[in-house]
Amino acid sequence: MKKIDIDDELYQYIASNTQSIGESASTILRRLLNLNGDIEQTTDNVEQSQADADATAQSEVPAEQVIIEEAPAKPVTKMKQKNASVFNVLNKEELAMQKGVVGRFLFILSALHRTHKDDFSAVLDVQGRDRVYFATSKEDLVNSGSSMNPKNITDSEYWVMTNSNTTRKKMMLHEVALGLGYNAEQAEQIRDYL
Repeated sequence: MKKIDIDDELYQYIASNTQSIGESASTILRRLLNLNGDIEQTTDNVEQSQADADATAQSEVPAEQVIIEEAPAKPVTKMKQKNASVFNVLNKEELAMQKGVVGRFLFILSALHRTHKDDFSAVLDVQGRDRVYFATSKEDLVNSGSSMNPKNITDSEYWVMTNSNTTRKKMMLHEVALGLGYNAEQAEQIRDYL
């Protein structure tokens, strides 16, 4: 088995396409590249496979001699926030390893924050009738009600109230997703990760 180095963005993409715990990167890539022997190939995959075959035929270097070199580091261009999607960043395997509902809740919120840093302040509009769910400091949450159990959303200046039942947390995720521009179906999918 050969080993290659990949950048973090590519790793996150591969990991976000995990369909079962313990699935190897090779299996994921084979599925994504449709290299698992399936007869059903899209036109794009057929054309890409033909282009790859043509390139391989022109190159007379035996497979054992092919060396993959890491390209020089290029600055990563940020995607426009409107095109960014948490589905490209959320690692389902890491999500499954989180401890309990609160751990998964914070992990999903952290992924949403990483994807939508510029627009994440929209979470401050998600509130209950009598409770504040999000704030920019622990003190703001503590002062807004009793037994809030505030937790920091990893790598952000935002805090979230975690002393609520799972149904309420799902509702909060759904509202946050809608506030960040996801459609209702996508918001439900994000909610169901919890």
